Amino acid sequence: MAVTTSAENPLPVGDVSRLIGGWIDRLGAVWVEGQITQLSRRPGAGVVFLTLRDPSHDISVGVTCYRQVFDTVSDVVTEGARVVVLAKPEWYAPRGQLSLRATEIRPVGVGELLARLERLKKSLAAEGLFALDRKRPLPFLPQLIGLVCGRASAAERDVLENARHRWPAVRFEVRNVPVQGVHAVPQVVGAVQELDALDEVDVIVVARGGGSVEDLLPFSDEALIRAVAACRTPVVSAIGHEPDQPLLDLVADLRASTPTDAAKKVVPDVGEELERVAQLRDRARRSVAAFVDREERGLAHALARPVMRDPHKMVDDRAEQLTALVDRSRRTLGHLLDRASSELTHTHARVVALSPAATLQRGYAVLQRDDGHVVRAPADAPDGARLRARVAEGEFEVQVVADQTRKVET
Repeated sequence: MAVTTSAENPLPVGDVSRLIGGWIDRLGAVWVEGQITQLSRRPGAGVVFLTLRDPSHDISVGVTCYRQVFDTVSDVVTEGARVVVLAKPEWYAPRGQLSLRATEIRPVGVGELLARLERLKKSLAAEGLFALDRKRPLPFLPQLIGLVCGRASAAERDVLENARHRWPAVRFEVRNVPVQGVHAVPQVVGAVQELDALDEVDVIVVARGGGSVEDLLPFSDEALIRAVAACRTPVVSAIGHEPDQPLLDLVADLRASTPTDAAKKVVPDVGEELERVAQLRDRARRSVAAFVDREERGLAHALARPVMRDPHKMVDDRAEQLTALVDRSRRTLGHLLDRASSELTHTHARVVALSPAATLQRGYAVLQRDDGHVVRAPADAPDGARLRARVAEGEFEVQVVADQTRKVET
């Protein structure tokens, strides 16, 4: 029930603690999963004290149970183990402390862990976090590499030594974090996000050596997977050995089978690159030499042709042909003109012979009336009509005389 309080009428601490305890006592038992971080079994004590921690978050809660409850699993449950506990929340009023009273403890087996990982894998894959089109290519020669690994670990040594052996000028920004246990996930996530925020970091490598399925669980945690998926910087996963494949391998832009393999894939080998440059230089030189040789042979072949030996021969040959054609055209044109002139002369002679002037030259005359019509019949010249007579040397007037012979007077 709600309690009415004020600055003038406050509740004592004991009453507040008692009220909270009364509310918590009404809660039922729940199944809780977590990882045991502290385990206290005092000799002769009838109660065992545990601290249960969430592997993905920095949250823990105390658990108590009777010795006979814990003795049933004492052979397989130790610090660091993941367990499922059936417990009822309890409130310890004198200290104002919440704890869980466990009535049953079950260790989480490897099979169950693998089944959960498989379900999580399918869920994240359905979101597209493992899609190939999300993978980003690594830079050819990174100037600064971010490395997330355990402190003074073999994984750190393998990455640093192999990378510097391949490219001595390479630089690293190292973040040493726990790579297993309850603190691994939040610290690895924080290290990855911190390196991703640095603009000068070109690629991030997350590395650790091999281990059991339980040891590699932090690298299959959903929080870490989503943090890597959100990175702007390409991420390389180098977790465990070849058979190991945590979910980090699927979301990373590149998977390396070992930390040593990560160093080989992230940093090019200076010796190999110099050799490749030398091979490319030789190949380019051979290509240029072959091209020059081919062009020289083509030029020599072209110069060996007759037209190149005597360039004027073609012009001279064509000049002779042109002269012959000009002469031929002139002769042809002359023949045509002569023939046309002869035909014109004959035509002119025929025209002259057939013209009225030629007829007049032979003594004939042409009679015309005043209107210019030619007199062709006696009816065209009535008696007394005046006509013009046209002869070869000119013309004169005549008049028709009325008699039987139809004489014409001039």
